[in-house]
Amino acid sequence: MKKGFPRWTACFLLMSFVTEAQVRVPSVEEGIQIISAGQRYTFAPSFRILYNEKDPGMALKPAGIKKVAYNVLTWKVSDSSRADFVQQKVDASVAGDGFDDRILRTRSEWRTANIYNAGQSETLRANALRRNKDTVFFSFPSPALRAYVLTNTKPYPVLHFTFTAPKEGYYSIGFTGAPSLSPEAAREIWQPLIWQERRMPDAAYLTPAFMAPLPTTMVNDGRTTLGVLAAPEHLPFQPLPMLPNSQFGIALRNEKGMVQPQVYAPIPGGYGSLMKRGQAFHFSVQLVADSRDITHTYEFIAEKIFGFHDYRRNDIASLNTVLDNMTAYAMTDYAWFVDSLKGFAYSTDVPGAVKNVSSLNPLELAIVRDDSGMFEKRAYPLTEFMLSREKFLFSLDSLQKIQNPSRRLKGPVAPLSELAALYNVFGKNNPFYLQLMEQEYKSARIRNLDVKEDGASWINAMHLYKATGDKQYLSAAVSKANAYLRDRVDRPQTAFDDPFAGSFFFWPAFTNRWIELSQLFELTGDSAYLRAAVEGARHYAMFTWMAPRIPDSLITVNKGGKAPMYWYLRSKGHAQMYYPEEKAPAWRLSEIGLTPESSGTSTGHRGIFMTNFAPWMLRIGYYAKDTFLMNVAKAATIGRYRNFPGYHINTERTTAYEQEDFPLHAHKEQSVNSFHYNHILPMASMLIDYLVTDAFVRSRGQISFPPEYIEGYAYLQNYMYGSAPGTFYKEKDVQLWMPARLLTSSSREVNYIAARKGNRLFLAFTNQSKERVRTRIALNPALVSTTAASKVISLNGATAGRLQQGAFDCEVAPGGIAAFVVEETTPAVRFQDRVLTRKTDNGNDYGEIKTGNAKAMLFKLGAYGRRLFLYLEDDDNQWRSVQLHYTDGAGKEQRVKDTAYPFEFTVSFPKAFPVQCWLTLERRDGTTITSEKITIGN
Repeated sequence: MKKGFPRWTACFLLMSFVTEAQVRVPSVEEGIQIISAGQRYTFAPSFRILYNEKDPGMALKPAGIKKVAYNVLTWKVSDSSRADFVQQKVDASVAGDGFDDRILRTRSEWRTANIYNAGQSETLRANALRRNKDTVFFSFPSPALRAYVLTNTKPYPVLHFTFTAPKEGYYSIGFTGAPSLSPEAAREIWQPLIWQERRMPDAAYLTPAFMAPLPTTMVNDGRTTLGVLAAPEHLPFQPLPMLPNSQFGIALRNEKGMVQPQVYAPIPGGYGSLMKRGQAFHFSVQLVADSRDITHTYEFIAEKIFGFHDYRRNDIASLNTVLDNMTAYAMTDYAWFVDSLKGFAYSTDVPGAVKNVSSLNPLELAIVRDDSGMFEKRAYPLTEFMLSREKFLFSLDSLQKIQNPSRRLKGPVAPLSELAALYNVFGKNNPFYLQLMEQEYKSARIRNLDVKEDGASWINAMHLYKATGDKQYLSAAVSKANAYLRDRVDRPQTAFDDPFAGSFFFWPAFTNRWIELSQLFELTGDSAYLRAAVEGARHYAMFTWMAPRIPDSLITVNKGGKAPMYWYLRSKGHAQMYYPEEKAPAWRLSEIGLTPESSGTSTGHRGIFMTNFAPWMLRIGYYAKDTFLMNVAKAATIGRYRNFPGYHINTERTTAYEQEDFPLHAHKEQSVNSFHYNHILPMASMLIDYLVTDAFVRSRGQISFPPEYIEGYAYLQNYMYGSAPGTFYKEKDVQLWMPARLLTSSSREVNYIAARKGNRLFLAFTNQSKERVRTRIALNPALVSTTAASKVISLNGATAGRLQQGAFDCEVAPGGIAAFVVEETTPAVRFQDRVLTRKTDNGNDYGEIKTGNAKAMLFKLGAYGRRLFLYLEDDDNQWRSVQLHYTDGAGKEQRVKDTAYPFEFTVSFPKAFPVQCWLTLERRDGTTITSEKITIGN
């Protein structure tokens, strides 16, 4: 964290005072009246009965919303006048894991996406009532429907109805009596998953239960949030919610285009919809009139009705154990890093391609974990990739269209913030990074999929200021960010046209730029940015699952010794995986706190483990004293896996991805969930970010390390630590240092961070459970030497025993932190000091050779050495082979030849000296040409 930023101790969200609502049912005509915030709201006893004699063919289809990938429920219709849904044509780029051809590429037919066209329709409104104490019974013109309302239930009245089928067929009963507003009168709306702020659905779409983080839609009129909430028992925990077992759907737009929360149960053609004559169907809803705004009503319902709370603990492994296992796995062949292409295989989606996220993830791991192997095998190759490639997804196959890869070396693909971080990490000693930053600031670029990014944004101006200290960039950042607050944050979105979003696919596109706004708050201390960040974070939290309610029970998983098999990988010929049948606590198997992957893949990728948002929510929640955000962050991260868990929860509940050996299988032997190998390192960075942020929060800012920003793409943003020293309570200039297996703890509930300064080792332990933990800490003697003079001193009043043979006992309070310094030790530092050594050298480090369109960069890596990296933008359509000529320290010519595209060269130099280089290029016809010469270096 930046030194000197204010410590905020109050939440900046303005909320209306919440009072208990009053419920009245004066007459059938006046309906169920709830008084909230001094206003009377009427819920009429009104229902819509939908009937189909034959199966209406319920199916998910791509909605065709401009700029948005999203699937919606549709039904067959026999009347062409009701066929208001047009089957969308999907091009070849939309394919791969998460894209379901059963949804995207089915034949065209007459269909509707409007729930009110999904069958023969009849409206029934009560024509009589009778009271019995706190229960009001309604009678209807048709004996098929009965209903009653419980007026004294907390927190909301409960409406229960029973429908008895008068004849066999497919039925759906919709409660349509909630108050309705014009779209103009709505201050804010919500229909999961994509309609937030004031983005109104363009049709009366029905969101099925399995796609609802909470089973309601909501509208706020400026005073009260209104909704109709399906009772929790209709969204069971087991089996995993999916379309075939969804018992209801929720809607927001009514037949007249008004905003009106509705619930339809069963879904036409869905689970329980087929009824025999005389069969009774029962259902309950809660009538929501709440004086909180929508995000706080969401929180209230999640906590009070669905039981969301600080519910997770380590249980199976500490995050440090996970981090050790995950980084070790990242270096194995199982992690499928393709050395020749300098990237992780992306064959789950695009055969033959590689994809990377950021060079900063492995660089952080190399520095924090003091690991030269991680630097050489991952960080350095990814740095070259990020500087040379045109897009994150790289494929040599020029015919490959899936997800729009590139085979061109027309970099840098690294975003400006990454160039700034690399510039800062290496002591601002590589001016070519600054040159590239300024170049990117003046241009626009497509880095991922087909999303074009503008270079001259307030976000990039902020990072240029951090890198250069030039106040013109700070001024530009603040000016443009203030315009962003005015034009984007303070004006709720009414359409999917946010220019900062690009394509609406991953969830960050649907909210404001709350992660970057929190950084600008840290930089400037301006609370306006924090308010906006909190608002964005709370809207982002509405993509996290808060339902179904987690039972206090054990769940049998891996029945018959077989792990669940993901249908997509079965279709690709992957082998069945086997794990023992066992019983596990439901909370440990729960998706609550996770998000689906994206709008376009939310139907299949229910809960993804890539929760890079969690450290940001934890940090912002601390600044604003927003415990809901902090609890969401913990729910997303703690106690879920022992190693890299693959991507998502998608078919059944299982403990397979909890296992330490889960990722240690060849690609075709993975079948529980998909593996995106480029996610391994970003997930490891996320764990470091969470560990450091957790210590920062629990120490109330007294443990703090300055970060760099890992922007990546999609939702893969995190802070990077370790490149600069921080503070550890009263001690300054302390270096984060957490090599693998640094220590062991007898309690799994304790996470830790470690740092060093001279002959002192600093440790902070955070208890993830609600019980006091007494644990024995044993330092690894291969990494930390102790003597008889070594001792443990508490930094925050926590209790510690005497250090004996490198081990000591300590206590950590429930949900607390215990911090110590172990004095008179010798940390075995191997790599960190060398790469972080600051050497002033601003000599020429960049050059271009016009013949071949070659770029040459000289990396200055502290005391670790120098690397010359040269690559050609020209490809194998122009050249058959390329030979690099360069002079060594003695001035002698050296040569190295590359006979396959991409044409690129890396040469290491232990010392500083001028390097002259040129190329010999062989044309396709066998003739050669020699380029001009350039000199880089001192």
